[in-house]
Amino acid sequence: MPLLKSKVLVLNASYEPLSILDARNAIMLLFGGKAVTVANHPEHRIRTICESFPMPSIVRLTAFIRLRYSTALLNRKNLFRRDGFKCQYCGRKDVQLTIDHVLPRSRGGEDSWDNLITACKSCNTIKGNRTPLEAGMPTLSKPARPTQIMLMRQHFQPVSDEWKPYLFMS
Repeated sequence: MPLLKSKVLVLNASYEPLSILDARNAIMLLFGGKAVTVANHPEHRIRTICESFPMPSIVRLTAFIRLRYSTALLNRKNLFRRDGFKCQYCGRKDVQLTIDHVLPRSRGGEDSWDNLITACKSCNTIKGNRTPLEAGMPTLSKPARPTQIMLMRQHFQPVSDEWKPYLFMS
């Protein structure tokens, strides 16, 4: 497995999930003494001329990083992640998606986590300048602000079994 394609879950010193890095950066943390291995990929190894090391799957930082947990940024990529890359009206994933305002802008709808969803072009056109209730098009899920952990879980599917306890997916 190429080093750049392999992903590693990075935990804070308190075992909270912080981010997901490519294996190359995680290995630099390990060899720099800034992290320790929590779990390894069972079948992958890193080979040098003289030695062979297990490929990390989860690393934990040795020093606690105090982060101000900001909410997830409202942008297209995070909206698509939150909604699972599917139309929130018909559930299709095999079509080009747009962003729809649940309460249309012309009627006071804002750009917020609670008012934006992903929709295919045909559903967005049919809904038009109406609310889902007025158009008779219920949404598959209620739009809400995601947490960073929710976005991590949805972005890296399928999640390896060893990551699940740290991402609260047991």
